[in-house]
Amino acid sequence: MTAITPFGIDHFGDVLAFVRVADAQSFTLAAEKLGLSRSAIGKCIARLEQDLGARLLHRSTRSVSLSDEGRVFYEHAQRILAEVDNAADAMASRQEAPRGRLRIDLPVALGRLHLMPLLHDFLRQWPDVDADVSFSDDYTDLVRDGIDVAIRIGGEVDSRLVRRVLAPHRLITCAAPAYLDRHGAPAHPDDLPRHQTLAYTHMGVQVPWRFAQAGQDRLVQIAGRVRLGNTEALRDAALAGAGIVQLGAFLIGDDLRLGRLAPLLETWAPPGAPVCAVYPHRRHLAPKVRRLIDDIAAAWRDGAPWGD
Repeated sequence: MTAITPFGIDHFGDVLAFVRVADAQSFTLAAEKLGLSRSAIGKCIARLEQDLGARLLHRSTRSVSLSDEGRVFYEHAQRILAEVDNAADAMASRQEAPRGRLRIDLPVALGRLHLMPLLHDFLRQWPDVDADVSFSDDYTDLVRDGIDVAIRIGGEVDSRLVRRVLAPHRLITCAAPAYLDRHGAPAHPDDLPRHQTLAYTHMGVQVPWRFAQAGQDRLVQIAGRVRLGNTEALRDAALAGAGIVQLGAFLIGDDLRLGRLAPLLETWAPPGAPVCAVYPHRRHLAPKVRRLIDDIAAAWRDGAPWGD
């Protein structure tokens, strides 16, 4: 029987490496996240397996997976790392000034237009905070990817995350006056096939338009003469009179106020999903996260900048 080396705090780095490999299912990705070489990660895992007297990972040229012993150890290791995070957050919460690296995930257009200015103000106020910002219209896994806070439009409830509503939001169907002068305005969603429509595609899939009436949601798959994978490019096409579009109010609020775009099918407007801050559920929220969320909420307390 293999002797098991006494296990203690000296193994923490190896445990962290193991969890990151298990999460990413890749030695290379885990090495990138931890800022180590792939060989260093391999040595951590080998040392851990030797000291525990058990194989934790199955390795092949294409994949990495947990063994039965690895699954058991992984569950305990996750709890250990969560407790370390809680301890670090508890210490950080004793300090008034936010500090350290803040990892944020933002929607692409909403982040660029409305959240980055607030983040710049935050960073000017707190010089000891560094920001690592990613932009994605997907719902990234905050726990897996080590994200401190994400801003999302709607989204499913996740028991691992805390969700705080920051502002209302809605989808608006609209077109430029020049387009409406040439083609007229649809009176009903069923009129849309007779119009030029501008479609949004996400990961190669065309996103249907949403409508509602009498409390009933309705999804409409439009033809989409022009299909674009970027909402700001869709806005530009609509402003150029290329057709009817459905976009978030945060993107076209100024265009509506200035008459560059005109709202359509307003009695069919769907209920909006709010803009929310979401972050991993922890007993102690780090000051850098709490202050940023509070600052965004305060900036939008008297109304979202896009006019909802």
